[in-house]
Amino acid sequence: MVDFLTGAPVAGDLDVRWNHGSRSVRRNSDPPIQVHAYDDHTFVLRQNKAVHYEAPFLFLFCGNDRAFLLDTGATEDPARFPLRATVDALLDGWLAEHPRVAYELVVAHTHGHGDHIAGDGQFDGRPHTTVVPAALASVQAYFGITDWPTGVARLDLGGRVLEVTGCPGHHEASIAIYDPWTGFLLTGDTVLPGRLYVQDLAMLRESLHRLVAFAHARPVTHVMGCHIEMSRRRGRDYPIGATYQPEEPPLQMTVAQLVNIRDATERITRPGVHVFDDFIVFHAPSRREVLRYRLRAFWSRLRTRMADYGLA
Repeated sequence: MVDFLTGAPVAGDLDVRWNHGSRSVRRNSDPPIQVHAYDDHTFVLRQNKAVHYEAPFLFLFCGNDRAFLLDTGATEDPARFPLRATVDALLDGWLAEHPRVAYELVVAHTHGHGDHIAGDGQFDGRPHTTVVPAALASVQAYFGITDWPTGVARLDLGGRVLEVTGCPGHHEASIAIYDPWTGFLLTGDTVLPGRLYVQDLAMLRESLHRLVAFAHARPVTHVMGCHIEMSRRRGRDYPIGATYQPEEPPLQMTVAQLVNIRDATERITRPGVHVFDDFIVFHAPSRREVLRYRLRAFWSRLRTRMADYGLA
């Protein structure tokens, strides 16, 4: 039995350069999924930007009784995005070191947008596997969050007990998860180094206030979202749809940055695109702002096409 209490939160490894795409999608030689072991029981996965520009991050946690996969990526086709095969290989390796008679897998989601649930079907028929639908009622029922969204539920993986709470505002069923073993606070698309798309600003503000209080009450080591969209230049993001992001900042953010995001949403008094140093808040942007982002996206796609055919 692995002791997931003594020494927690552990000091793991985030000294990693994430695969950030290439100028030519057709010539991208990176694997479809990059796997990084934070420690022996925790894995961070990133989808290749050549497979899907969203390049979401996924998280796999191993406990004594079951493993937990958070999100299933942006691509359904296992030939292009072999998520189940990758997860099975990781779990086979873990079980070789920690043999069990039976070992379960729970698959859940930070929220229900398509780039986080597309790979669900790959787990259909997998033995000892529960896939939690991303709909709000299913999320509440599975985790047992009766006082939505303020309640905090617990999911025991076998000595590794995750804490789950609601954080709607980006999506009605958004959740945040705290893992005491790593100290990770997993925030999905609610908090990340990129564009924060607002579905309901008032609800997002409430969620961010709760997340800050939640984080201050726990030894959070890293705030972990699901995308990188900013560059290392202050206030500068990559175009929507970009498949090459050579100057990405780290995925992990700090509790201080979480506080900054909370405070920024409090200062927003009008719709629009609100640019800050290491994130951008999208709150009902104007037609002109949308057009500007669409033009940036168009030129990004055009440059990629030209690179594919050796013209750039």
